[in-house]
Amino acid sequence: MQRPTETHTTSPDKTPYVRLALALALGAAVSLGITRFAYGLLLPTMRDDLGWSYTLAGAMNTANAAGYLIGALATPWLLKRTPATSLLLSGAALATVFMALSGFFVDATPLLIQRLLAGVASALVFIAGGLLAARLGARQPKRSGFLLGIYYGGTGLGITLSALGVPWVLAQAAGWPHAWAWAWWGLALLCGVATLLLTWPARVLAASDAPQSAQASAANGAGGDVAQRRFRVRDFTFALAGYTGFGVGYIGYMTFVIALLKEQGSSPGAITLFYALLGMAVMASSRIWAGLLDRFKNGQALARLNALLGVATILPALTTAWPLVLASGLLFGGVFLSVVASTTALVRHNLPPTQWAAGISAFTIVFAAGQIVGPTVVGFIADGPGGLARGLVFSAVALWLGAALAWRQRAL
Repeated sequence: MQRPTETHTTSPDKTPYVRLALALALGAAVSLGITRFAYGLLLPTMRDDLGWSYTLAGAMNTANAAGYLIGALATPWLLKRTPATSLLLSGAALATVFMALSGFFVDATPLLIQRLLAGVASALVFIAGGLLAARLGARQPKRSGFLLGIYYGGTGLGITLSALGVPWVLAQAAGWPHAWAWAWWGLALLCGVATLLLTWPARVLAASDAPQSAQASAANGAGGDVAQRRFRVRDFTFALAGYTGFGVGYIGYMTFVIALLKEQGSSPGAITLFYALLGMAVMASSRIWAGLLDRFKNGQALARLNALLGVATILPALTTAWPLVLASGLLFGGVFLSVVASTTALVRHNLPPTQWAAGISAFTIVFAAGQIVGPTVVGFIADGPGGLARGLVFSAVALWLGAALAWRQRAL
């Protein structure tokens, strides 16, 4: 009797990669889009109500960036003891709490402390989410840039929701003492909803043993040198320096551009449109720059995106023409989170999966260090002659310097 021929088939991969990336993007929405950037919408109202100088207003985001640096320094240690999925959810829950607490204080000191603690929590979310997105992308090498872009583009969702929600809440609370407190509570509610929705990708990725799958996938396409390579700061000196320039430059724009538009006489509706479109451009950027992130294994992507961001940043400082101001917001939104994604792509191209956490954390640390400098320096400049416009010129120069440095980064 003839024995039946045995056949071996590989079951198709049914992992919903795009849906998982979209769900993970809520982490970026919480950590940056809401926890950090929504403050720019509240700054003019809080400054008027509390009598702040621009230096103090900028110090609020400096405190947030300092917290982010603390979180970035702690994350590698935490990742050795806690799964990235658990860190993602814990950080999002903490960010929700600290955002809510910001509505209960009017004195500068407790508000600075709340901004610092929110920065710590947002770093945990952003780095853990970025690591999970990188692992997800490693399992789909041909779409890795796109999947990374989706994750970082989630920041745009947070910005857009903030742009639509904060002015509405401020209008509803008009006449109440410290109406801006209600906006903090509304933003905390958004963070809480996003945290609940993050439980699905966290559960799926924890169950799928992502680190091993990522390593196996990368091993198929990487040579032995990459597989054995360890992260060393000196190998990424120019990219790290360029990314520091990005941290210094971009945060000045995101902190003060709404205040500048208000000073220039833009209507509330125009400001909402500007910021909402900026957020939507962030979401679209995952498609726009995916090919660039996949193609360049050196610092070219970081350099080119930094240079474009400098152009977007300087436009509102040079003109009040609404079409150019709107173009500034669209260009800025379409580029700035792809700068962040470019560093993750650089790490992924040049290091094995076991070293991704160390590489991503190093870039996050210099990013946070740059953000500590940016808001206070721009605020200090804005309190002097030339005002906020001159402060944004400083931001643009920092971005162009970062582009020049990143241009010199070579692939390993």
